[in-house]
Amino acid sequence: MRFLREHRWRLVLAVFFVAALNYADRTSISAVFPLLRQQLGLTDLQLGGLGTAFLWTYALGSPIAGMAADRFPRGRVLLLSLAGWSLVTLFTGFTSLYWQLLATRIALGAAECFYLPAATALLADHHGTATRATAMGIHAAGLSLGLIGGGVAAGYLGDHYGWRPGFVILGAAGLVLCALTARVFLPTSSAARRQPAPPGTRSLASVPQDLRMLGGIPSFWIVAGKAMLSAIGIWIFLNWLPLYFRDTFRMSLAGAGFSGTFTLQAAAITGILLGGLCSDRLATRDRRYRMIFQGLCDLAAAPCVLLFLWTPSLALVSAAVFLFSLFRSLSQANENPLICDVVPAPLRSTAIGVTNLFNALAGGLGVLLTGLLKQRFSLSAIFASCGLFMLLAGILSLLGYRCFLARDLRRGVPADQHGA
Repeated sequence: MRFLREHRWRLVLAVFFVAALNYADRTSISAVFPLLRQQLGLTDLQLGGLGTAFLWTYALGSPIAGMAADRFPRGRVLLLSLAGWSLVTLFTGFTSLYWQLLATRIALGAAECFYLPAATALLADHHGTATRATAMGIHAAGLSLGLIGGGVAAGYLGDHYGWRPGFVILGAAGLVLCALTARVFLPTSSAARRQPAPPGTRSLASVPQDLRMLGGIPSFWIVAGKAMLSAIGIWIFLNWLPLYFRDTFRMSLAGAGFSGTFTLQAAAITGILLGGLCSDRLATRDRRYRMIFQGLCDLAAAPCVLLFLWTPSLALVSAAVFLFSLFRSLSQANENPLICDVVPAPLRSTAIGVTNLFNALAGGLGVLLTGLLKQRFSLSAIFASCGLFMLLAGILSLLGYRCFLARDLRRGVPADQHGA
Protein backbone atom coordinates (compact mmCIF):
# COMPACT_ATOMS: atom_id res chain seq x y z
CA MET A 1 0.00 0.00 0.00
CA ARG A 2 2.50 2.52 -1.27
CA PHE A 3 0.04 5.42 -1.31
CA LEU A 4 -0.21 5.30 2.51
CA ARG A 5 3.40 6.53 2.68
CA GLU A 6 1.97 9.95 1.84
CA HIS A 7 0.54 11.84 4.78
CA ARG A 8 -2.43 13.08 2.72
CA TRP A 9 -3.64 9.51 2.12
CA ARG A 10 -3.03 8.43 5.71
CA LEU A 11 -5.23 11.37 6.60
CA VAL A 12 -7.98 10.05 4.30
CA LEU A 13 -7.78 6.61 5.94
CA ALA A 14 -7.99 8.12 9.43
CA VAL A 15 -11.03 10.29 8.66
CA PHE A 16 -12.70 7.27 7.02
CA PHE A 17 -12.77 5.45 10.38
CA VAL A 18 -13.64 8.54 12.39
CA ALA A 19 -16.47 9.33 9.96
CA ALA A 20 -17.84 5.80 10.33
CA LEU A 21 -18.01 6.21 14.09
CA ASN A 22 -19.50 9.70 13.75
CA TYR A 23 -22.56 8.48 11.88
CA ALA A 24 -22.83 5.24 13.86
CA ASP A 25 -23.14 7.25 17.06
CA ARG A 26 -25.66 9.74 15.71
CA THR A 27 -28.03 7.32 13.97
CA SER A 28 -27.87 4.06 15.97
CA ILE A 29 -30.68 5.35 18.19
CA SER A 30 -33.22 4.90 15.37
CA ALA A 31 -32.59 1.12 15.41
CA VAL A 32 -33.85 0.92 19.02
CA PHE A 33 -36.90 3.17 18.57
CA PRO A 34 -39.26 0.21 19.24
CA LEU A 35 -37.51 -0.52 22.54
CA LEU A 36 -37.62 3.13 23.57
CA ARG A 37 -41.31 3.22 22.69
CA GLN A 38 -41.93 0.06 24.71
CA GLN A 39 -39.66 0.51 27.73
CA LEU A 40 -39.83 4.29 28.19
CA GLY A 41 -43.37 4.72 26.88
CA LEU A 42 -42.34 7.24 24.23
CA THR A 43 -44.77 8.48 21.59
CA ASP A 44 -43.97 8.85 17.90
CA LEU A 45 -43.74 12.61 18.42
CA GLN A 46 -41.22 12.13 21.24
CA LEU A 47 -39.17 9.76 19.08
CA GLY A 48 -39.19 12.35 16.30
CA GLY A 49 -38.17 14.94 18.90
CA LEU A 50 -34.99 13.02 19.67
CA GLY A 51 -33.87 13.25 16.06
CA THR A 52 -34.90 16.87 15.78
CA ALA A 53 -33.15 17.88 19.03
CA PHE A 54 -29.89 16.46 17.71
CA LEU A 55 -30.21 17.97 14.24
CA TRP A 56 -31.23 21.44 15.35
CA THR A 57 -28.46 21.63 17.95
CA TYR A 58 -26.06 20.39 15.28
CA ALA A 59 -27.41 23.01 12.90
CA LEU A 60 -27.09 25.97 15.24
CA GLY A 61 -23.57 24.98 16.28
CA SER A 62 -22.27 24.29 12.76
CA PRO A 63 -21.44 27.88 11.72
CA ILE A 64 -19.59 28.42 15.01
CA ALA A 65 -17.78 25.12 14.46
CA GLY A 66 -16.79 26.14 10.95
CA MET A 67 -15.42 29.46 12.13
CA ALA A 68 -13.44 27.67 14.86
CA ALA A 69 -11.84 25.34 12.30
CA ASP A 70 -10.82 28.36 10.21
CA ARG A 71 -9.09 29.88 13.25
CA PHE A 72 -7.51 26.91 15.07
CA PRO A 73 -5.62 23.83 13.84
CA ARG A 74 -8.20 21.69 12.12
CA GLY A 75 -6.73 18.39 13.29
CA ARG A 76 -6.99 19.51 16.90
CA VAL A 77 -10.61 20.64 16.46
CA LEU A 78 -11.40 17.25 14.90
CA LEU A 79 -9.88 15.28 17.78
CA LEU A 80 -11.65 17.31 20.45
CA SER A 81 -14.94 16.74 18.64
CA LEU A 82 -14.31 12.98 18.50
CA ALA A 83 -13.51 12.80 22.21
CA GLY A 84 -16.54 14.91 23.12
CA TRP A 85 -19.16 12.99 21.16
CA SER A 86 -17.70 9.65 22.32
CA LEU A 87 -18.15 10.63 25.97
CA VAL A 88 -21.72 11.76 25.30
CA THR A 89 -22.53 8.49 23.51
CA LEU A 90 -21.14 6.50 26.42
CA PHE A 91 -23.24 8.47 28.93
CA THR A 92 -26.37 7.88 26.80
CA GLY A 93 -26.26 4.24 27.84
CA PHE A 94 -26.84 5.26 31.46
CA THR A 95 -29.96 7.39 30.93
CA SER A 96 -33.36 6.26 32.21
CA LEU A 97 -35.75 9.18 31.60
CA TYR A 98 -36.87 10.91 28.42
CA TRP A 99 -35.48 14.31 29.40
CA GLN A 100 -32.08 12.72 30.06
CA LEU A 101 -32.13 11.03 26.67
CA LEU A 102 -33.14 14.32 25.08
CA ALA A 103 -30.28 16.11 26.85
CA THR A 104 -27.72 13.62 25.51
CA ARG A 105 -29.00 14.14 21.95
CA ILE A 106 -28.57 17.89 22.37
CA ALA A 107 -25.05 17.38 23.76
CA LEU A 108 -24.24 14.99 20.91
CA GLY A 109 -25.26 17.60 18.36
CA ALA A 110 -23.08 20.21 20.08
CA ALA A 111 -20.04 17.91 20.03
CA GLU A 112 -20.46 16.40 16.55
CA CYS A 113 -21.05 19.68 14.73
CA PHE A 114 -17.33 20.48 14.98
CA TYR A 115 -16.29 17.38 13.04
CA LEU A 116 -17.43 17.76 9.42
CA PRO A 117 -16.28 21.37 8.81
CA ALA A 118 -12.82 20.58 10.17
CA ALA A 119 -12.49 17.20 8.42
CA THR A 120 -13.73 18.40 5.03
CA ALA A 121 -11.49 21.48 4.99
CA LEU A 122 -8.54 19.40 6.22
CA LEU A 123 -8.95 17.07 3.24
CA ALA A 124 -9.19 20.05 0.88
CA ASP A 125 -5.98 21.45 2.37
CA HIS A 126 -4.12 18.31 1.30
CA HIS A 127 -5.90 17.34 -1.95
CA GLY A 128 -6.18 19.40 -5.13
CA THR A 129 -8.56 19.25 -8.08
CA ALA A 130 -7.28 15.90 -9.37
CA THR A 131 -7.92 13.96 -6.10
CA ARG A 132 -10.21 16.14 -3.96
CA ALA A 133 -13.57 14.52 -4.77
CA THR A 134 -12.02 11.04 -4.51
CA ALA A 135 -10.65 11.80 -1.04
CA MET A 136 -13.94 13.32 0.05
CA GLY A 137 -15.82 10.38 -1.45
CA ILE A 138 -13.81 7.93 0.65
CA HIS A 139 -14.57 10.07 3.69
CA ALA A 140 -18.30 10.09 2.87
CA ALA A 141 -18.19 6.31 2.34
CA GLY A 142 -17.02 6.06 5.94
CA LEU A 143 -20.12 7.99 7.03
CA SER A 144 -22.34 5.54 5.15
CA LEU A 145 -20.51 2.52 6.56
CA GLY A 146 -21.10 3.91 10.04
CA LEU A 147 -24.82 4.09 9.39
CA ILE A 148 -24.90 0.39 8.50
CA GLY A 149 -22.67 -0.75 11.35
CA GLY A 150 -24.31 1.44 13.94
CA GLY A 151 -27.85 0.38 13.03
CA VAL A 152 -27.05 -3.33 12.86
CA ALA A 153 -24.96 -3.35 16.07
CA ALA A 154 -27.51 -1.33 18.04
CA GLY A 155 -30.34 -3.52 16.75
CA TYR A 156 -28.54 -6.79 17.54
CA LEU A 157 -27.54 -5.67 21.02
CA GLY A 158 -31.06 -4.34 21.56
CA ASP A 159 -32.60 -7.71 20.69
CA HIS A 160 -30.30 -9.59 23.07
CA TYR A 161 -29.21 -7.20 25.83
CA GLY A 162 -31.44 -4.11 25.72
CA TRP A 163 -30.93 -0.71 24.16
CA ARG A 164 -28.20 0.63 26.50
CA PRO A 165 -25.08 -1.54 25.82
CA GLY A 166 -24.76 -0.38 22.21
CA PHE A 167 -24.20 3.21 23.29
CA VAL A 168 -21.63 2.24 25.92
CA ILE A 169 -19.66 0.17 23.39
CA LEU A 170 -19.74 2.85 20.69
CA GLY A 171 -18.66 5.54 23.15
CA ALA A 172 -15.72 3.48 24.41
CA ALA A 173 -14.67 2.69 20.81
CA GLY A 174 -14.55 6.42 20.06
CA LEU A 175 -12.17 7.13 22.93
CA VAL A 176 -9.87 4.35 21.71
CA LEU A 177 -9.98 5.70 18.14
CA CYS A 178 -9.15 9.18 19.42
CA ALA A 179 -5.90 7.86 20.91
CA LEU A 180 -5.03 5.82 17.78
CA THR A 181 -5.49 8.67 15.30
CA ALA A 182 -3.91 11.50 17.29
CA ARG A 183 -0.56 11.20 15.49
CA VAL A 184 -2.23 11.50 12.08
CA PHE A 185 -4.23 14.60 12.93
CA LEU A 186 -1.41 16.17 14.94
CA PRO A 187 1.64 15.20 12.83
CA THR A 188 5.04 15.66 14.41
CA SER A 189 7.35 14.80 11.52
CA SER A 190 8.93 17.60 9.52
CA ALA A 191 7.68 16.03 6.27
CA ALA A 192 4.10 16.13 7.49
CA ARG A 193 4.51 19.69 8.67
CA ARG A 194 5.54 20.74 5.17
CA GLN A 195 2.12 19.65 3.89
CA PRO A 196 -0.46 22.41 3.33
CA ALA A 197 -1.60 23.66 6.71
CA PRO A 198 -5.02 24.86 7.81
CA PRO A 199 -5.26 28.65 7.69
CA GLY A 200 -5.82 29.13 11.42
CA THR A 201 -4.95 32.81 11.16
CA ARG A 202 -8.33 34.47 10.97
CA SER A 203 -9.54 36.48 13.95
CA LEU A 204 -13.00 36.82 15.45
CA ALA A 205 -13.08 40.37 14.13
CA SER A 206 -13.09 39.02 10.57
CA VAL A 207 -16.38 37.10 11.01
CA PRO A 208 -18.62 39.80 9.43
CA GLN A 209 -16.17 40.15 6.55
CA ASP A 210 -16.12 36.36 6.08
CA LEU A 211 -19.89 36.18 5.92
CA ARG A 212 -20.02 39.05 3.44
CA MET A 213 -17.49 37.23 1.25
CA LEU A 214 -19.59 34.06 1.31
CA GLY A 215 -22.67 36.13 0.55
CA GLY A 216 -21.00 37.29 -2.65
CA ILE A 217 -20.51 33.75 -4.03
CA PRO A 218 -23.87 32.70 -5.56
CA SER A 219 -22.60 29.25 -6.52
CA PHE A 220 -21.88 28.48 -2.88
CA TRP A 221 -25.50 29.27 -1.97
CA ILE A 222 -26.71 27.15 -4.88
CA VAL A 223 -24.79 24.16 -3.53
CA ALA A 224 -25.93 24.88 0.04
CA GLY A 225 -29.58 25.14 -1.06
CA LYS A 226 -29.36 21.98 -3.11
CA ALA A 227 -27.77 20.12 -0.19
CA MET A 228 -30.52 21.36 2.15
CA LEU A 229 -33.29 20.03 -0.12
CA SER A 230 -31.53 16.68 -0.41
CA ALA A 231 -31.01 16.51 3.37
CA ILE A 232 -34.76 16.66 4.08
CA GLY A 233 -35.32 13.39 2.27
CA ILE A 234 -32.28 11.53 3.48
CA TRP A 235 -32.85 12.36 7.16
CA ILE A 236 -36.47 11.22 6.93
CA PHE A 237 -35.21 7.89 5.59
CA LEU A 238 -32.41 7.58 8.15
CA ASN A 239 -34.67 8.19 11.14
CA TRP A 240 -37.84 6.37 10.09
CA LEU A 241 -36.87 3.57 7.72
CA PRO A 242 -35.88 1.04 10.44
CA LEU A 243 -39.25 1.56 12.17
CA TYR A 244 -40.99 1.20 8.79
CA PHE A 245 -39.34 -2.19 8.20
CA ARG A 246 -40.13 -3.27 11.76
CA ASP A 247 -43.84 -2.38 11.56
CA THR A 248 -44.49 -3.27 7.88
CA PHE A 249 -42.58 -6.54 7.58
CA ARG A 250 -42.55 -7.62 11.28
CA MET A 251 -38.77 -7.86 11.44
CA SER A 252 -36.59 -8.20 14.51
CA LEU A 253 -34.76 -5.12 15.73
CA ALA A 254 -31.51 -6.35 14.19
CA GLY A 255 -33.28 -7.23 10.94
CA ALA A 256 -35.04 -3.87 10.79
CA GLY A 257 -31.83 -2.03 11.65
CA PHE A 258 -30.00 -3.91 8.91
CA SER A 259 -32.74 -3.55 6.28
CA GLY A 260 -33.29 0.09 7.16
CA THR A 261 -29.64 0.98 6.71
CA PHE A 262 -27.89 -1.60 4.51
CA THR A 263 -29.77 -1.04 1.25
CA LEU A 264 -29.71 2.72 1.75
CA GLN A 265 -26.03 2.86 2.63
CA ALA A 266 -24.70 0.12 0.32
CA ALA A 267 -26.03 2.24 -2.52
CA ALA A 268 -24.65 5.37 -0.86
CA ILE A 269 -21.14 3.91 -0.56
CA THR A 270 -21.22 2.80 -4.20
CA GLY A 271 -22.55 6.15 -5.34
CA ILE A 272 -20.23 8.33 -3.30
CA LEU A 273 -17.07 6.47 -4.37
CA LEU A 274 -18.09 6.27 -8.03
CA GLY A 275 -19.32 9.85 -7.91
CA GLY A 276 -16.03 11.07 -6.47
CA LEU A 277 -14.02 9.38 -9.19
CA CYS A 278 -16.34 10.69 -11.92
CA SER A 279 -16.33 14.18 -10.42
CA ASP A 280 -12.53 14.38 -10.41
CA ARG A 281 -12.35 13.02 -13.96
CA LEU A 282 -14.86 15.62 -15.15
CA ALA A 283 -13.24 18.44 -13.17
CA THR A 284 -9.83 17.89 -14.76
CA ARG A 285 -11.53 18.74 -18.06
CA ASP A 286 -13.72 21.57 -16.74
CA ARG A 287 -14.59 22.22 -13.09
CA ARG A 288 -18.07 23.39 -14.11
CA TYR A 289 -18.96 19.82 -15.01
CA ARG A 290 -19.22 18.91 -11.32
CA MET A 291 -22.42 20.95 -10.98
CA ILE A 292 -24.17 19.71 -14.10
CA PHE A 293 -23.34 16.11 -13.13
CA GLN A 294 -24.74 16.84 -9.68
CA GLY A 295 -27.99 18.25 -11.04
CA LEU A 296 -28.62 15.39 -13.46
CA CYS A 297 -28.14 12.82 -10.68
CA ASP A 298 -30.65 14.63 -8.45
CA LEU A 299 -33.21 14.60 -11.25
CA ALA A 300 -32.63 10.87 -11.71
CA ALA A 301 -33.19 10.25 -7.96
CA ALA A 302 -36.55 12.05 -7.86
CA PRO A 303 -38.86 9.42 -9.45
CA CYS A 304 -37.26 6.43 -7.70
CA VAL A 305 -39.17 6.86 -4.43
CA LEU A 306 -42.51 6.80 -6.26
CA LEU A 307 -42.23 2.99 -6.00
CA PHE A 308 -43.37 3.39 -2.38
CA LEU A 309 -46.86 4.24 -3.69
CA TRP A 310 -47.38 0.68 -4.95
CA THR A 311 -48.43 -2.16 -2.63
CA PRO A 312 -45.47 -2.49 -0.25
CA SER A 313 -43.28 -5.53 -0.78
CA LEU A 314 -39.76 -6.03 0.49
CA ALA A 315 -38.34 -6.29 -3.03
CA LEU A 316 -40.11 -3.15 -4.29
CA VAL A 317 -39.21 -1.08 -1.23
CA SER A 318 -35.58 -2.23 -1.37
CA ALA A 319 -35.38 -1.29 -5.06
CA ALA A 320 -36.81 2.18 -4.37
CA VAL A 321 -34.39 2.79 -1.51
CA PHE A 322 -31.38 1.54 -3.47
CA LEU A 323 -32.02 3.62 -6.57
CA PHE A 324 -32.87 6.76 -4.62
CA SER A 325 -29.75 6.46 -2.48
CA LEU A 326 -27.49 5.62 -5.44
CA PHE A 327 -28.41 8.67 -7.52
CA ARG A 328 -28.55 10.93 -4.48
CA SER A 329 -25.01 9.85 -3.49
CA LEU A 330 -23.64 10.31 -7.00
CA SER A 331 -24.87 13.88 -6.67
CA GLN A 332 -23.61 14.33 -3.09
CA ALA A 333 -20.05 13.47 -4.15
CA ASN A 334 -19.88 16.86 -5.88
CA GLU A 335 -21.14 19.09 -3.06
CA ASN A 336 -18.05 19.62 -0.91
CA PRO A 337 -15.60 19.64 -3.85
CA LEU A 338 -17.74 22.35 -5.50
CA ILE A 339 -17.72 24.40 -2.30
CA CYS A 340 -13.94 24.09 -2.12
CA ASP A 341 -13.68 25.06 -5.80
CA VAL A 342 -15.53 28.37 -5.34
CA VAL A 343 -14.68 29.29 -1.73
CA PRO A 344 -11.14 30.47 -0.75
CA ALA A 345 -9.20 28.12 1.52
CA PRO A 346 -9.35 30.31 4.68
CA LEU A 347 -13.17 30.24 4.55
CA ARG A 348 -13.81 26.60 3.70
CA SER A 349 -14.65 25.38 7.21
CA THR A 350 -16.99 28.32 7.69
CA ALA A 351 -18.67 27.52 4.37
CA ILE A 352 -19.12 23.84 5.34
CA GLY A 353 -20.48 24.93 8.73
CA VAL A 354 -23.06 27.22 7.12
CA THR A 355 -24.06 24.40 4.76
CA ASN A 356 -24.47 22.03 7.71
CA LEU A 357 -26.66 24.64 9.40
CA PHE A 358 -29.18 24.54 6.56
CA ASN A 359 -28.91 20.77 6.10
CA ALA A 360 -29.55 19.93 9.73
CA LEU A 361 -32.31 22.51 10.26
CA ALA A 362 -34.16 21.20 7.22
CA GLY A 363 -33.50 17.55 8.09
CA GLY A 364 -34.68 18.06 11.67
CA LEU A 365 -37.88 19.69 10.44
CA GLY A 366 -38.49 16.76 8.10
CA VAL A 367 -37.97 14.23 10.91
CA LEU A 368 -40.33 16.10 13.25
CA LEU A 369 -43.06 16.58 10.62
CA THR A 370 -42.88 12.87 9.79
CA GLY A 371 -43.55 12.07 13.44
CA LEU A 372 -46.56 14.40 13.36
CA LEU A 373 -47.96 13.21 10.03
CA LYS A 374 -47.32 9.47 10.06
CA GLN A 375 -50.66 8.73 11.72
CA ARG A 376 -52.58 10.69 9.07
CA PHE A 377 -50.42 9.71 6.10
CA SER A 378 -48.55 6.43 5.78
CA LEU A 379 -44.78 6.36 5.91
CA SER A 380 -44.91 5.05 2.34
CA ALA A 381 -46.59 8.26 1.18
CA ILE A 382 -44.13 10.41 3.14
CA PHE A 383 -41.16 8.56 1.64
CA ALA A 384 -42.61 8.99 -1.86
CA SER A 385 -42.96 12.75 -1.32
CA CYS A 386 -39.18 13.01 -0.85
CA GLY A 387 -38.85 12.84 -4.62
CA LEU A 388 -40.18 16.40 -4.85
CA PHE A 389 -37.20 17.72 -2.87
CA MET A 390 -34.77 15.94 -5.19
CA LEU A 391 -36.55 17.38 -8.23
CA LEU A 392 -36.16 20.90 -6.82
CA ALA A 393 -32.50 20.20 -5.95
CA GLY A 394 -31.76 19.11 -9.51
CA ILE A 395 -33.42 22.17 -11.03
CA LEU A 396 -31.50 24.45 -8.65
CA SER A 397 -28.15 22.89 -9.61
CA LEU A 398 -28.81 23.27 -13.32
CA LEU A 399 -29.79 26.91 -12.82
CA GLY A 400 -26.56 27.47 -10.87
CA TYR A 401 -24.52 25.89 -13.65
CA ARG A 402 -26.24 28.05 -16.25
CA CYS A 403 -26.20 31.38 -14.42
CA PHE A 404 -23.42 31.66 -11.82
CA LEU A 405 -20.77 28.93 -11.74
CA ALA A 406 -18.47 30.06 -14.56
CA ARG A 407 -18.20 33.57 -13.11
CA ASP A 408 -17.59 32.34 -9.57
CA LEU A 409 -14.86 29.96 -10.72
CA ARG A 410 -13.12 32.71 -12.71
CA ARG A 411 -12.96 35.08 -9.75
CA GLY A 412 -12.67 32.43 -7.06
CA VAL A 413 -10.13 29.68 -6.44
CA PRO A 414 -7.75 28.74 -9.28
CA ALA A 415 -7.60 25.16 -10.41
CA ASP A 416 -4.79 23.23 -8.74
CA GLN A 417 -3.34 19.78 -8.63
CA HIS A 418 -1.55 19.60 -5.27
CA GLY A 419 -3.80 21.26 -2.73
CA ALA A 420 -5.16 24.69 -2.13
